[in-house]
Amino acid sequence: MDRFVYADNAATTSVLPEVMESMLPYLKEFYGNPSSLHRKGREAKRAIDDARMRIAEALNCKANEIYFTSCGSEADNWAIKGAAKARADKGKHIITTKIEHHAVLHAMRSLEKEGFEVTYLDVDNTGYVSPERVEKALRPDTTLVCIMYANNEIGTIEPIAEIAKVVKAHGALMFTDAVQAVGHIPVNISELGVDLLAFSGHKFHAPKGVGALYIRNGVRIETLIDGGGQERSRRGGTENVAEIVGMATALDLAVSRLDEMERVEKMRDRLIDEILKIPNSFLNGGRTRRLPGNVNVGFEFIEGESLLLMLDMAGICASTGSACSSASLEPSHVLLSVGLPVEKAHGSLRLSLSPENTAADIDYILEKLPPIVQRLRDMSPLYNKG
Repeated sequence: MDRFVYADNAATTSVLPEVMESMLPYLKEFYGNPSSLHRKGREAKRAIDDARMRIAEALNCKANEIYFTSCGSEADNWAIKGAAKARADKGKHIITTKIEHHAVLHAMRSLEKEGFEVTYLDVDNTGYVSPERVEKALRPDTTLVCIMYANNEIGTIEPIAEIAKVVKAHGALMFTDAVQAVGHIPVNISELGVDLLAFSGHKFHAPKGVGALYIRNGVRIETLIDGGGQERSRRGGTENVAEIVGMATALDLAVSRLDEMERVEKMRDRLIDEILKIPNSFLNGGRTRRLPGNVNVGFEFIEGESLLLMLDMAGICASTGSACSSASLEPSHVLLSVGLPVEKAHGSLRLSLSPENTAADIDYILEKLPPIVQRLRDMSPLYNKG
């Protein structure tokens, strides 16, 4: 192995040294339970309050609208199930898209078993859903619309602010899963106009195990986890103080480094341009309205799993799609939803970059990838060598 390149940042990111440093005091010294009245508890409570304020400032919302969770999937489930059930007296119709993360889609399936009706919107061949398509799907009994801010597989950025205007005019709630957006592109909640927004720390260099849900003041939502009254009695469970502090630090750093995303975009575009020079390769998703670090390409006549294994042997960490389902041999529901045939969907590769990546990383990927693709094709009975 010549070197190591981590290009799976959409799955998870490394914990930055500054983030780790900010967490250590709350693992070693300020270890009290935030619900305790003594000084150790008060110290922990102050840390949570400070983190909440910093996160709210970074996202341009009010501190009392941020609720900490264990991850993005919990935040997604809480937003969807909590809001739908709280408004069931007004209607039981929900709108979402076919390319959402499985946390959203599985929450929808769960609600369908309880009598809710869900409309799954089609997207175009880049994964884009238009406000007009959402508007046409709205019904008198629609109470909730759930559309992701940015897709985890193909990087498509949706027009959330425009969609939210349509949804709000109808009187429904607007939820966006912003797990792939926060920390990677500017996210201004007040300008978006959404009612609910989920994000997860480990997608922007905080540890795994901490996330949050923005709930606009005045929005009714049922509790998902009952407990001891934490998070203003909306989310039970002792708070993960150190990781909450770490997430606030990571978000501060991410926002301060957003200008570096121009460099990440250039690395992304170079990867796409050079990879598409490989015969019988193609881009999944569009060239515009795309996350700065997302590259999703496909190669005919090979299997993505074999490609991943050979890249791994060369020291390159990548993915075939969502990390939450990459162990499955089923083709990506996202790629199928944008019109890719099953045989092409099986040959997909996702490379996801962060500011921690370098131009040398891109050089190395471009050095190793083409011969690996050719080697796999030479072994494929489907490939015409003629």
